[in-house]
Amino acid sequence: MNTGEKIVAKKGQVLFVDDEHHIRVAVQQTLELEDYQIRCFSTAAEVLENLDADWPGVLVSDINMPEIDGIELMRRVREIDADLPVILVTGHGDISMAVSAILDGAYDFIEKPFASELLVDVVKRALEKRNLTLENRNLRREVEAQSAPGPRILGNTPAIQNMRRVIHQVLDAPTDILINGETGTGKELVARYLHEHSKRRENNFVAINCGAVPENLIESELFGHEAGAFTGAEKSRVGKFEYANGGTLFLDEIESMPMAVQVKLLRVIEERMVERLGSNALIPLDVRIVAATKVDLRELSDAGNFRSDLFYRLNVVTIDIPSLRDRLDDLPLLFEHFALIASARYQQEIIPLPGERMHQLLQHDWPGNVRELRNLAERYVLLGDEANLAPGEQSQSEEIQSRQTLAERVDQFERSLIRESLQRHKGSIKETMVALGLARKTLYDKMKKHDLDRLDYK
Repeated sequence: MNTGEKIVAKKGQVLFVDDEHHIRVAVQQTLELEDYQIRCFSTAAEVLENLDADWPGVLVSDINMPEIDGIELMRRVREIDADLPVILVTGHGDISMAVSAILDGAYDFIEKPFASELLVDVVKRALEKRNLTLENRNLRREVEAQSAPGPRILGNTPAIQNMRRVIHQVLDAPTDILINGETGTGKELVARYLHEHSKRRENNFVAINCGAVPENLIESELFGHEAGAFTGAEKSRVGKFEYANGGTLFLDEIESMPMAVQVKLLRVIEERMVERLGSNALIPLDVRIVAATKVDLRELSDAGNFRSDLFYRLNVVTIDIPSLRDRLDDLPLLFEHFALIASARYQQEIIPLPGERMHQLLQHDWPGNVRELRNLAERYVLLGDEANLAPGEQSQSEEIQSRQTLAERVDQFERSLIRESLQRHKGSIKETMVALGLARKTLYDKMKKHDLDRLDYK
């Protein structure tokens, strides 16, 4: 077993440490038969190499071990993550020590010799506690981030929740980031979110669209120039890299960057130094680079249209933004958000969107993604119900509907009506019952059927 290999965090993991080989074998067999992922170690030092904060598992450790014993191991583990459950395995003479350890924060202890059923039961309970702890921890982080000033990433679908989890894992990681997303999904929003919620937020966020800058000017834009570096360069100019020093440089549409500039960009990324055009002086950089693309850079690289070395350098951490059609359950929330913003901007009252109209929006393919929805919400605030979808877009909706059975259409329409009513009445069951003319039990049954929770609308 390669004990130096880092563990990939997965649900249901157990680390077991004991200096006796036959005990390690027995425990491993017991837990593997119960479908737990277990790794065994003979020393505490090996365990510490494989632990970090938020590791989603539990530790089972013998107390009596050479060099670092179980009590000392528990103390060091609690320095890494105070909430990680530690189960101690004791000999007969260690009971008082184990009880003292529980007072100091151990989850539980098991006395040798122990029955397999007892071990499995204690591990199961410890993992349930660990999962709950991590869920609450992630929820607190999300609430703090969403309530903090700056950009917000709205949505409750699994796709968007997973994206937020990835973002929070890398907020302050010392690495550059590549954002993948279709046109209109909000790539710059994600880049700004990364910046505004990181330690770099006190410094500049600098954005440049690589596809919007003429090829003969992009080097000067990125790297800056000295006076006289080229015709028309009458005075020195700071480039985007220098201006973003200490902060974040966002390179949108990185796939549009000319190949010659890609070579220089790669050098800057690797050396963290920039050289202005017409200068020989190297300027040190402390900058995070966030690049974004709406195409598959790997395919471009394989076709020779994007440097493969630059692709692999940027592709260390990737954030994939889901399209709107892959997170349609977020559409009502997003529509309301954009409508509220438009209402404040244009000083117009919002007319609640009828359920059948929301149903129509849910049938649309949304090629323009969130940007298209935002524009539609603005038109709706300005024009009311006259702000219909364009005929071509309506035909797409009709085509999608034609592929659904009657039962599927009825279910989707029913779900959109209930969700719209819950949203309008801020999750009030009583007001939703009255509005829809449903008995309480009927409403609850339908909400359960459509996986709707009133707390999501409070």
